Order: sequence, then C-alpha cells, then structure tokens
Amino acid sequence: MVDRRQINRNMKRLQHLKTWQLVILLILFGFISATFLRLNNIGMIKIRDAVIQADEKGDNKVIQERLYDLQRYVSSHMNTDLGRGVYLEYSYNRAYQEALTAASVDSNPNGNIYAKAQQVCAPRYTSWSYSYVMCVDNEISKYPSSSNLVSQINIKQELFIHDYNSPIWSPDFAGWSILICVVILIMILARITSVAILKIILRKHSESI
Repeated sequence: MVDRRQINRNMKRLQHLKTWQLVILLILFGFISATFLRLNNIGMIKIRDAVIQADEKGDNKVIQERLYDLQRYVSSHMNTDLGRGVYLEYSYNRAYQEALTAASVDSNPNGNIYAKAQQVCAPRYTSWSYSYVMCVDNEISKYPSSSNLVSQINIKQELFIHDYNSPIWSPDFAGWSILICVVILIMILARITSVAILKIILRKHSESI
C-alpha cells in the first residue's frame, strides 16, 4: 500500500505540469526563435549588400573592411549562410580589364589596341558585360599579332568569391530561444513518458494485489 501511495503522489505532482501549458510555451518560444533567426539573416543581407556597394565603388581598403565585418557577423550568428558566397563582380571586372589592357599593349607594334577597341565598343554598351568583352576581343583580333587575346587572360573567378561558415548554434537571442524550445520539448516528452510509465506500474501493482 505504501508503494501505491507513493505512485499516486508522483502522479499528482506530474499532473501539476499541464501538457497543454507546455505546448503553448513551446509554440510561443518557437515563434520568438523564428523571429530572431529571421533577424540574423536580415543582418547578414545588410552587411553583404555593404560589401557589394564597396566593391562597386572600388576602394580596396573599404572592401576588405566590409568583408571582415561580414566574416565576423556570419561566424558568430546562426542562420546566416551565404549560399554560394558573395561574389566581388566589380573587382573581377577591374582585374580583367587591367589584364586585358596590359596584354594588348605588351610588345604590340600597333600600340594600345585595347584603347582602340574600347573606342569602337564603348558606344554600343552602357555597362561592362560579357558581350562587351567579346566585342573588344573581336576588335583586337583584327590585329594579327593579338589574335584571340581574351583566351590568353587567366583570372579565376573563384578568387573573387568569399564564403564564411555560419555556426549550427550561437549564444545570441536566436540561439538561447531555440535552446529554451528544446528544453520545453524535452519536458513535454518526459512528462508524457513518465505518466505512461507510472500508469503501467500502477496497473501492474493493482493486478498483483
């Protein structure tokens, strides 16, 4: 009889923790977690856009500073994955054009043929593009000593792609709210499991009397 009273007392203690109340708390903190995760992602996008803007302006010092800001933020906040990374397109274009200019004037008897090609192609295109490059290449190829100049330039785009790893869990508002959700979920599962076990024990105890 003593064991049965103890089991009943345990059942009553567990019943004070209402499962529906824990479920409501879980939903509430789940919403809070989703909000903070979204804010982390928005923060990453804002800093990534700052990197792209700095790249467009062409100040290498500012570009490096913005990249450092992005690396520091992504590495310390969850849900800030960059996907395929941030591509410094303008830096690549500048490096490409510098290499193209250098190659076109290197020991060429016709002088700066790149500048001549630019004079022809620049009025046709409002911005730098692959079509613009092909136009320049076609103009340069008219000079026998510079045939297929574009193929001689080897600048890898991968060098202008920057990617950083986002942690699985971070000690920020998003991380702590998710941790609370996990604790509440464990409490719900533990309560359901404990009640089921105690009912089985109580049933077997009753049958043995």
